[in-house]
This record gives sequence, C-alpha cells and structure tokens, in this order.
Amino acid sequence: MSHDEKTAAQDELSTAFHELLDELGALERKFLTAEPPLEEADILDGYRLTFSLLRVAVDTYVWGDKDNPRFVDVIGPYQRWGGDNSDAFYQLAPIDPARTYRVTGNRGDSVYLSITVYGGPDDGHYSNRIVATMNDRSLDFDDDGNFEFTISPDPQPGAWLKLEPDAVVALTRDYLENPETDRRVQWKIEAVDPPARNLGDRADLIRRLRSAKTWLNDQYSFIPTRVEPPNEIAEPYPVPQQTFGWAAGDAAYAMGAYELQPGQALIIEGTSPPCVFWNLCLWNPFLHTYDYTYERVTINSAHVAYEPDGSWRIVVSDTDPGHPNWVSTAGRTKGLIWLRWFLPEETPKRPVCRVVDVAQVVGGLA
Repeated sequence: MSHDEKTAAQDELSTAFHELLDELGALERKFLTAEPPLEEADILDGYRLTFSLLRVAVDTYVWGDKDNPRFVDVIGPYQRWGGDNSDAFYQLAPIDPARTYRVTGNRGDSVYLSITVYGGPDDGHYSNRIVATMNDRSLDFDDDGNFEFTISPDPQPGAWLKLEPDAVVALTRDYLENPETDRRVQWKIEAVDPPARNLGDRADLIRRLRSAKTWLNDQYSFIPTRVEPPNEIAEPYPVPQQTFGWAAGDAAYAMGAYELQPGQALIIEGTSPPCVFWNLCLWNPFLHTYDYTYERVTINSAHVAYEPDGSWRIVVSDTDPGHPNWVSTAGRTKGLIWLRWFLPEETPKRPVCRVVDVAQVVGGLA
C-alpha cells in the first residue's frame, strides 16, 4: 500500500470513528428538543439510554465475531432499552449464515427460554424478519437441565435450527419468575470449525464502525414514543408471523399509556389466557423500564394476586395504596404501559382501564 493509500485509509477510518461519536449527539438533540418537552426524569434517562445503546452497538458490531462468536448480555439492570423488563435476560451473538455452530447450555430456573435468529441487511440496519426460533418446548433437557443443538444452513443430527442466507444475529431470551434469586439460563455458542486467527483489517473495522452508527440511527428513529389517548390499553395483537427488529416470535403484546394527577390511580382489569408467563411493565418514552432496584415498576404472573374468577386487577399509582398488585409510577406523571404473554393459547382480551382517587383504592372502594 502506497503512502497516499495509507493516508486515505487512515482518513476513512478516522471519519467512520467520528461519525459514530457524532451519532450519540443526535439522540441528545432529539430528546432535548422533543415536543411537547419531556419531563426531567425522562431527559436524565435519555442520557443514560445513549450509553446503553452505544454499549450494545459496540458489543454487537465493533467487537462481535461471526467466525468465533460468544453470547453477550444486551439487556439487564444497567442496560435498559428496546422494550426491556425486569424479569428477563437477553444475550446476542452475530451469525454467519454459511457457518455451523454448536449451542449448549443449562436452563436454570427459567419458565421460558428461546433463541431467535434474525435476518435482514448485514449493515447495521435493524433486522426485518425472523429466520428461525427454538424455545424450551422444542428442546430436550437432561436430568440436570442441560441442552444442546446445532445452528447451520444444512441439516444436522439432533435438535437443529436452520440458517437462511440473510441470517445476521442470534438473540436469546430467558424469563424468570424471581429474577433476583432464580438461576438464569447459561448459554454457550461455538463455531464448529473456527479459523485459526482473526484476520480483521482496517476496511473491516471501518465497516463495523459504520454498522454501529447505522444501528444507533435506527434506534433513534422511533423514540421518544407517545401513545394516545392515555389511561387506556389498546387491543392486544396476536403472536406475530413477522416482527420488526429483535422482537419475540412467541408472544402476544398490548400497549397503552397512563397520565395521572397527584392523588390519582389507574386501575387495569383483565384476564390472561393460559400461557407460560406474562407481565406488565411501565416504560419511559424510550421504551425502557423505570428503575426497578427500589420500587416495583413491573409485575409478572407469578406475583399477581388473582380474583376468585381468575381475573386480575393491577393498580398503577405514585403512592402505595396497600393493594397487592400495586405498580409504582416512580414519580412519573405519565408513561407507557406494556403487556406481554408468552406462548398464549389464544390472543388475550383487551384490558379495561379507569382512573380513580388513590383514597378509593386504600378504602377498598375501587
């Protein structure tokens, strides 16, 4: 490579590096100039979100190695983004659609686990389809909870997940009823025939930096999110055939919003079809949960107190009314509500919402 070619390559790498850094400023400008203006707590979350997204972008695109991958956490207590919740852990690994991988692990105490391979452009744009999914209903476990299967383009003996030519990433999901104490799923992925050496070069790093920038830009495109009208839950939609981004292919969902004055509570009443797990979460406009370290801002099916007929009533408010199904707004006057049902036998019925005074809940009148 000539001196001029080296200089040009250095300039291109430096440009890609600074473009990635500049993309972080784009999110700041977006949440600082949102109309109507965001609440102070949401603005602070916006700054935190910037670094969560950068961390995922770097792990996935700058460091991620399709030839010799490993699963890395992309959702957790300090990585809240993209529709997270307090009951689940997510891990991600990049995939080469031409390679063969062995996946091994142990289910721990999970009530639901899955791995989903997503397809789409391999340039950092969010995935646009599900290539294949395997969950715990289609895996064999030994007496200790261990499992093993193969991911490859060609049929393999035993459990097998087929790769299509546009496969780009594999994402795991582990749901726990008691995430603070339950054993999470252990996942390991390894290439059956990895190369002896990483041969990444300057052009490869430039491509990776630009993919990370593109992914960040895609994340910013739909946030901050608003749902109107408030204090309602929309009609749930069924388990999808197609999804956007890295959404699950085994779940039905419903979305809503709340907006409450001091002293008010939102009562959400509904029923859930038979399913392996369901929960309700409160989110900020960036689709991530409030801080669940201090208060219960989400609730799952194992902790809901049900009515005698199997229905449930969840109370959303800033102060604790003494109801067993209270979910805290953590001081936010407005926010998003998200419900999910994994492997439901049917699409859930639409929950009913009403606003009452907190005193009515305390007095047992609501």
